[in-house]
Amino acid sequence: MGCSNNAPVPATSSSPQASPSADSGGQADLPQVTPQPRTMTRLGQDVRVRGTVEVVVDPLVDRPTRELAVRVLRSAGASHVVVREPGPAVDGATLSMRLGHRKAPSVVKGIQHVGFSVPPPPLPPEGYVLAARGGDDPTLVLGAGDSAGAYYAVQTLRQLATPGRIAGVGIVDKPQMSTRGTIEGFYGSPWTHAERMDQLAFYGEVKLNTYIYAPKDDPYHRRLWREPYPREKLARLGELIGQAAAHHVTFTFALSPGTSICYSDPADFDALRAKLQQLYDAGVRSFSVPLDDISYTEWNCSADRAEYGPPSPDAAGRAQADLLNRVQREFIDTHPDTQPLQTVPTEYSDVEDSPYKTALRTQLDPRVQVMWTGVGVIPDEVTVADARRAAQVWGRKVMLWDNYPVNDFDGSTGRLLLGPYAQRRSGLHEHLSGLVVNPMNQAAASKVVEIGAAGLAWNSADFDPQRAWHAAAEHLAGDRFAGDEQALRPDPETVEALMVFFDLNHMAPLPSGEPWLAPAPELARRLDEFRAAWRGGDRSAALRQLRGYAEKIAGAPERIREGAAQNFVSDATPWLQATDLWGDSLLATVDGLRARLDGDEAAARRYFGEAADLADRAGSVRTVPGETLPQGPVRVADGVLDTFIRQAPELR
Repeated sequence: MGCSNNAPVPATSSSPQASPSADSGGQADLPQVTPQPRTMTRLGQDVRVRGTVEVVVDPLVDRPTRELAVRVLRSAGASHVVVREPGPAVDGATLSMRLGHRKAPSVVKGIQHVGFSVPPPPLPPEGYVLAARGGDDPTLVLGAGDSAGAYYAVQTLRQLATPGRIAGVGIVDKPQMSTRGTIEGFYGSPWTHAERMDQLAFYGEVKLNTYIYAPKDDPYHRRLWREPYPREKLARLGELIGQAAAHHVTFTFALSPGTSICYSDPADFDALRAKLQQLYDAGVRSFSVPLDDISYTEWNCSADRAEYGPPSPDAAGRAQADLLNRVQREFIDTHPDTQPLQTVPTEYSDVEDSPYKTALRTQLDPRVQVMWTGVGVIPDEVTVADARRAAQVWGRKVMLWDNYPVNDFDGSTGRLLLGPYAQRRSGLHEHLSGLVVNPMNQAAASKVVEIGAAGLAWNSADFDPQRAWHAAAEHLAGDRFAGDEQALRPDPETVEALMVFFDLNHMAPLPSGEPWLAPAPELARRLDEFRAAWRGGDRSAALRQLRGYAEKIAGAPERIREGAAQNFVSDATPWLQATDLWGDSLLATVDGLRARLDGDEAAARRYFGEAADLADRAGSVRTVPGETLPQGPVRVADGVLDTFIRQAPELR
């Protein structure tokens, strides 16, 4: 299944990372951390970072986490970082950071030393505590219950760092959903190997722990599912598996046999088992057998008719249950360290009971995880009531496969979906087993929504779509959790330009093409205010204000090209080109209205003609062939910006 409102933060506002005063002792100016921790409190002064810093670790802390801690401390101001096991202190160390098991005596002592009240151990999986307080006797302690929790604690530490210091705060944190991530399940051009490697590293940064490999255009995933991967392709998958493990991401391999499998043929089951074995030997420990986007009104072999009767939803449900149960019991259960099997049912987008769902609900092994897209292939919202009903109809908590921001369907032609992760409600974690989003063909651009999904899945109670949306702009502008080269602060001008660009690409369509997220709400608000002022207010002031925002639109592409992550710039190239032209068209439109206000109608007509020409050129920009499915003209703020430019000459 590829997929065959809140108002945005105004572009003139900014939400910089808080930089707490070294002497701050209150709750004000808490630093921004993404995803939002469950609890964070000010403990006192910031911890100064300078000179030699030692990091005392225990065996819980794996190599990637140790290396990350070194990078964070070096970027914060340490000239030298020494990682050691418990024992004699490093001579001349100005700061000792303890990183290890929550129950370790030195971790317990450090937390007690700063008077930080935390729940008693054990911590849940992936949970951690962090305590930092500066002064004459500085304390910096990170405790976790497992290696993933230790890794996430250091990822949070990155976001507490500003030049020369670590914020003096205490954090107790744990995820609300145990499965959080993405499924590369779209149609069209799959991600490149480099894009996948980058995504996996990024998931660790934002505490996403799942990547499901299911690209529809990988022939060995679907059409050639019986055939083993060639050696060179298997080696590439092995690199992805290793990259996932290094960033505490579960690599789930999906094998989709539904278009041709004969459920009752022992040879087909043996082929499926052999294919899964090949990936198990390569290091995969999580598997999915999706059965979506297939027909259950016909069998692929006559033997299935003999075994299950004439084709029908009930018969398909019974056949699929038999297959999935065998995979769970004869493969998953017999292979050490594997996770429960996942599947995508053929009916995946509603909560109405049916003979098909009844067959799976009553016959499918309860350990098998079932995915569901919400009410609709692309729902305009996902509510707690929807999730509760889905759990009832499937007889288990379901995993949400969210078809946002995927852009592989006709209704999304020409769109880059850069809106917030909105209309997915707080409290979903109580009725879902997990959340994965189906991204765009444009991997780096998908991070805008992925950051929001990470926030909701980690802490839905405190999730703010607008805050996460702004955090995505900060990430792309080079913030503190962006890549190997640690940057402690995003560039504010790039952040502002990105928020303008995000607004222009805010619209998210349903399969019909109708919006479930409105187009360009911030620009629309400004244009509505301008129209009102033109009708009965200060026209000169209204023109000045609108021209200021038009200049932001016109200038955003160049600022983004210079200051944003280059893989995002590459993904967004056609939309940046179109925005260049649309911004100039809006400027010419405003100049035409100014000329009209000044009584120079000839100049006004000239400006309006220039604006129309620029708008025509903007409308002719097309998506990159082979990169996006389907192809078409690029759409930017359509229905808002183009409408205003077309109607402006009629304003008198």
